[in-house]
Amino acid sequence: MSLSANKIILANASTNTAAAYFQPITVATGTGATTGVTVPAGIWTMLPTTNVVIQLNTANNIASPTWVNLSAVNVGVPLFISDGTNVQAISSNTSNITVTLYGSNGGQAVSGTYNNK
Repeated sequence: MSLSANKIILANASTNTAAAYFQPITVATGTGATTGVTVPAGIWTMLPTTNVVIQLNTANNIASPTWVNLSAVNVGVPLFISDGTNVQAISSNTSNITVTLYGSNGGQAVSGTYNNK
């Protein structure tokens, strides 16, 4: 989960390793252009991904959502926040597409307290 925005940034720390700022996750959009997959709660960045769009529910009722695109199809989303319920990744066609989202590392295990990099 990408809920920790405050982080000490260390030089030369690779993505998804101890002390890294970015921790990627993958989300499969599912098949079909009408139902997406909920994005986990957190602060995320999405690079441009073919046929994928991030949507926000603007309705007051989760049982009857109104989905609005946060970006155009095939365009990344520089920064967006998900509450774990009202944001989804969806395919613009009928393909099941896996998209990588990058969030701040809020839970990656570390190997020690005072490690040299």
